[in-house]
Amino acid sequence: MSAKVLSVVPRVFAAALAWILTVSVAHAANCSVATAQGTTGPSDWQTYCWIDFSSYNDTTARSSSGQAFSLTLQDGTVLNFTLKTSGTALTATGSPSWSGAAIGNTAMTGIAGSPVLYQTGAGTTTVTVSSIRMTPPAGAGGVTSYMLVAADGESTNSGETLRFTTNGGAWQTLGQAGAVSGSSYPSLSGAGTTSVTETGATANYTGAYIFGSSTPTQIGSTLVGGGLEGFMLAVRYASVRLTMAISGARVSSSDQFTYAITATSNGATLVSGTSSGTGLGPFTTAGVSAAASVPLTLTETMASGSTNSLSHYVTTLTCTNSNGGSSTSLPSGLATTSYAIPSLSFGDALQCTFTETPYPHLTLQKALGSGGRQYSTDQFTMNIAQGSTVVATTTTRGTGSTLTNPATAQTQVSAGTAYTLDESTAGTTVASQYTSVLGWTNANGSSSTKLPTAPGGSITPALGDVVSCTITNTKVATNASLAVVKSSTVLSDPVNGSTNPKAIPGAIVAYTITVSNTGPSAVDKNTVLLIDALPSQLSVGTAASPTFVQGSPSSNLTFSAASNIAFSSSTIAPTSFAACTYTPTTSYDPAVRFICLNPRGTMAGSTGTPPSFAITLQARVN
Repeated sequence: MSAKVLSVVPRVFAAALAWILTVSVAHAANCSVATAQGTTGPSDWQTYCWIDFSSYNDTTARSSSGQAFSLTLQDGTVLNFTLKTSGTALTATGSPSWSGAAIGNTAMTGIAGSPVLYQTGAGTTTVTVSSIRMTPPAGAGGVTSYMLVAADGESTNSGETLRFTTNGGAWQTLGQAGAVSGSSYPSLSGAGTTSVTETGATANYTGAYIFGSSTPTQIGSTLVGGGLEGFMLAVRYASVRLTMAISGARVSSSDQFTYAITATSNGATLVSGTSSGTGLGPFTTAGVSAAASVPLTLTETMASGSTNSLSHYVTTLTCTNSNGGSSTSLPSGLATTSYAIPSLSFGDALQCTFTETPYPHLTLQKALGSGGRQYSTDQFTMNIAQGSTVVATTTTRGTGSTLTNPATAQTQVSAGTAYTLDESTAGTTVASQYTSVLGWTNANGSSSTKLPTAPGGSITPALGDVVSCTITNTKVATNASLAVVKSSTVLSDPVNGSTNPKAIPGAIVAYTITVSNTGPSAVDKNTVLLIDALPSQLSVGTAASPTFVQGSPSSNLTFSAASNIAFSSSTIAPTSFAACTYTPTTSYDPAVRFICLNPRGTMAGSTGTPPSFAITLQARVN
């Protein structure tokens, strides 16, 4: 069975590991974070960035000067060291190095590149990693605290040993990776000192240990393989993972968000991501490590192609830290689109989430039912109002069943404020020629906001509500529908005569009854009958002198003052023209209670502008 060397893996205290849906890394990194913890991996698996040894050259490493490495990490920090080997040759390989290796199989899976330096045959290999230094990117402070990590890249079995030395802080046992099968581990000695050794205790599969040493400039490893041994190195960091989610709904389905982690000192983007689709998230994140001890800034912006700007959303940021003993100050529900995190504490593992909650938005739109308009040019005005203030309006255009300009603009409104959703007719359109039904949708499926059920109803939206209401007008069946309007004009009064007369007792007024047919059908011949309850303030008698005026369009009716007008003194309304039998006895007879009108002929139906007529009588104010 192959034996595997527990390798030294560097880990840096400094900046942050950022995680995002769509990764856009500023530098081609020479270290990689695992894509998953695995079934037995340590909980802080995201804070290990494993060195990629793809450029390893065994011949150069065996030379007197060794092989110099200059590796650019994911935030632009450069890790330099010299690696010298002797004894059994090594080669760089991927993880897992074989099917029985703990790392790569049960723990920290998906490490890219060739992170394992692996023996090519049984024997002893001595490795020295010296002249270790970290150089941060331009504009960042020097790296004063970091940790290198060593881990077994294969498995240490019976007859095999793996030893690590350091001139930095004593080796700490940071974690364990469980065996592929069974629960065996090699025996361990020297933990907590500058020299730690794993000794194989079984011929079967074994687990692996992970060790860390703070701020070393030189570490060493001795691999004794009965089969094969291998080791891995990593840099350990504080870490930040960043993602975003949407609360409630998008204002527009096209709205997308870009979130990023940048270096505060120089604005360099370390990693960024953009949401996608129409779901609410949280969106999948990916990772990048930052080695320099440089403050980080978390930002949220609107992605290109979005309909709306961030001003249509409340943006909040919340961060949690799995490092329970950390003193790092973190935001919780902070309303911001940019937040500068100070230098992190060693071992911090932050999970940060931007949450976008839309301000309430309302849209009111028109739809036509079966058959379209009653009259080809009928139009409707849609209004969203807060009290007496109209905040959004539109008036339809088009003819027949075609609607243009049917909806108000999607309007941002205030949470907790009541708004009415109503319509009115435009031009000659008659509301009674339609039935109206209000329907609605709220893109915020979890909202408890009560929505109106009929035109003219009100809504008090909450944050997250994106509401669209539709008033559907369906024309009523073919009909004749008479509308009556009564009005009066003062002609003279006892004090002022005809000069600026007032409606005072004794004043003479022109009392007018106007009748229109708003329906498309003609009225049956001779069936227009008006029984008008005369207002108690007026008297009509022999001085009535009724006049008949056609409207435009014409009603097509005729009227005779001698035969088509009558009066009633009854206390209850007559039910027919024949029942109007009272004859006035004075010019303004107070006994007249009802005026009965029965113009003759067939009243025309409307074609959009209702045909009408007006009958005017002279009356006196009581």
